[in-house]
Amino acid sequence: MGDVRQGCFNFCKEFKAFALRGNVLDLAIGIIIGTAFTNVVQSLVHDIITPPLGLVLGGVDFVNLTIQMKNFVYKNQPPVVIRYGKFIQTIISLLIMAFVLFFLIKGINQLHRLAIRKKEKAENKPLDQISDEVKVLCEIRDLLARQTTTTYSTNELQ
Repeated sequence: MGDVRQGCFNFCKEFKAFALRGNVLDLAIGIIIGTAFTNVVQSLVHDIITPPLGLVLGGVDFVNLTIQMKNFVYKNQPPVVIRYGKFIQTIISLLIMAFVLFFLIKGINQLHRLAIRKKEKAENKPLDQISDEVKVLCEIRDLLARQTTTTYSTNELQ
């Protein structure tokens, strides 16, 4: 019984470490926000976009766009109903979500490019922005390098 309890304790400990990592929490928050956003988009399509679109198309109610097929297998059952109006609404929702995600990814990529440019500018800092102390140290280094090469060449001649 002790081994089972210890195994359960280890499992719970590992699961807690996994669940509390940043990526899992970020994913959970993203799913919750995505679900809420999906509900908003569905309401936009069902309540705001398709009613005027149906009005323009001659007073069509998308919810009631159906095809009824006679149930020829089971004669005493009601007909099979294909609700293509709801399918059209779902396609409109998908297109809106795709556009939103496209612009979101486009914005993230733009921010990423700006961050890369800023990092490159910081790495390629011009020499006039270097402090006076660093300039003096660079001059001393260059003088020592020239002096060392001059010493080697005069020693080789002797």
